Amino acid sequence: MAFKFVALFALIAAASAGVLPAAQVYHAATPVATYAGPAPAAVLKTVAHPVLAKADEEYDPHPQYKYAYDVQDSLSGDSKSQVEERDGDVVRGEYSLIDSDGFKRTVQYTADPINGFNAVVNREPLVKTVVKAVAPVAPVYASYAAPAAVYHH
Repeated sequence: MAFKFVALFALIAAASAGVLPAAQVYHAATPVATYAGPAPAAVLKTVAHPVLAKADEEYDPHPQYKYAYDVQDSLSGDSKSQVEERDGDVVRGEYSLIDSDGFKRTVQYTADPINGFNAVVNREPLVKTVVKAVAPVAPVYASYAAPAAVYHH
């Protein structure tokens, strides 16, 4: 537990010392009033501090992407996949996986600013159960006498 505290304090110290880059956030500078001269009756001089403004050049007003992955591991039995695409503020996708109870879960989802997030979940068993109709068994009659009942005390 002590190691976690030491690691946390070391990280904070490194960030405070400027070793780790931190996001710089600058706000509009307020003028600082200082007196230029020994007497309060002197002229008031205003000093403006520089303002660092970063332009967000990576902003995309209409983001678009598509991606997919598929895992089929016959050794462990792991089977999962996902497909997703985005066009502006609308996201559509589907993923599937094998639950621990032997069912395959498939989730189809959409998300947009008007309807929010909506998902449809389907579950189906991996092993289809086959039921066969079995012909009735004819009774077997023995030609010998049944054994007498045995009573225990």
